Amino acid sequence: MTFRPVPRPVRQFLFLLFLVLFLSAPAGSPRAGIFDPQTFTLSNGIQVVVITNRRVPVVTHMIWYKAGSADEISGKSGAAHLLEHLMFKGTKKWGPGEFSTILARNGGQENAFTSYDYTGYYQTVAADRLEMVMEMEADRMTNLVLTPELMEPERSVVLEERRQRTDNNPSGILREQIQAAQYLNYPYGRPVIGWEHEIKGLTLDDILDYYRRWYTPRNAVLVVAGDITAEQLRPLAEKYYGVIPAGPEAKRVRPQEPPQRAARQVMLEDERVREPSWSRAYLAPSYSSGDSRFAYALEVAAEILGGDATSRLYRSLVVDQQLMTSAGAYYSPDGLGPSRFVFYASPRPGISMQAVEDAVELLITNLLAQGVTEEEVSKAKNRMEAEAIYARDSFRTGARLMGAALTSNRTVEDVEAWPERISAVSKGDVDEAMRALLDERRSVTGLLLPAKAK
Repeated sequence: MTFRPVPRPVRQFLFLLFLVLFLSAPAGSPRAGIFDPQTFTLSNGIQVVVITNRRVPVVTHMIWYKAGSADEISGKSGAAHLLEHLMFKGTKKWGPGEFSTILARNGGQENAFTSYDYTGYYQTVAADRLEMVMEMEADRMTNLVLTPELMEPERSVVLEERRQRTDNNPSGILREQIQAAQYLNYPYGRPVIGWEHEIKGLTLDDILDYYRRWYTPRNAVLVVAGDITAEQLRPLAEKYYGVIPAGPEAKRVRPQEPPQRAARQVMLEDERVREPSWSRAYLAPSYSSGDSRFAYALEVAAEILGGDATSRLYRSLVVDQQLMTSAGAYYSPDGLGPSRFVFYASPRPGISMQAVEDAVELLITNLLAQGVTEEEVSKAKNRMEAEAIYARDSFRTGARLMGAALTSNRTVEDVEAWPERISAVSKGDVDEAMRALLDERRSVTGLLLPAKAK
């Protein structure tokens, strides 16, 4: 679980607040959750989550579908993301662009996103405009109208988006190639936006097939956060979403990742590169895949190794040895499939990539030999738990975390129990998790270099 970075003084204050809340709880009482949501399920299968936040008379309304790019048919990459764009093209009731026009006229904001495991649509509006949004969003769940004339311009938009984010960006090209090398069989190896040649080959039937298969109440999660309660929301949810037929059950069938037995290296030399970089990504468990008992310990490890300017990597490689301009590590266990634990660094001018790799590998060797310290674990957990409290201030953060969890085989209780599970991680847990993780046979090393002079 990832939270927005918090300035150090704010973190210290929030940690004190966390201690006050924790120590003032009666002995034996359950630990407080993060968002204290209410949840219920409609008769057609839509799970509804309400996160009440009365600070301002505003709500964020999010509909999530348990389908992303990893659920596409092989050879049809990009269908999930292109459909996300086409969902704004109108229904039988509202024509192309009317949804956005009406929302803007009422002072609302909107956006959508596609990931490997889910697709989401959200609107932020004044609380008294929520019913209007629910009516329109529920309508396009089943009544989307698409034609070749509507699809082709949007395909061009997606291809241009791909060019800007990936094809014209050396870092983007390398990231995509590393991801493809990381996963031998699991569909995380193909880009969310899709491969260019497959985007060009998508037909209207491909998009409609994906829409009809996955965009059903049975496969959806509704999350509403802000100035509303479950009691207020339930009749609206029943009125607009509850009347939609459940539709056929869409079962996710994902190919499994085979044992990885050889380290891989991906190198890109490009004349546009101004700052070279090095990375190494290890295949890792997630909350829902692999040896998931290590997930929380790996989150703490990532905080120790790369969480901020006091982390091991930054302190050793940037501050003490002055080899790098940046260095860190990150890990996110939120996905339905296997995750990645990534080390990264950018060398100072004159420092070779071999020196970068040697320095990081020495740090990893020492980590495996000596483990982390009790103090490092304690400080990392304190920072992470304080940030969980900070997350309560943003109702959109709560809605996003809930939606991502519920579309990836996790529960409301899993999200709410995160601080407690992080608190339970010990030094021994972190050491064991790192020993299980750091097997070079399951790694991909990435090198981004300036093109050599001819």
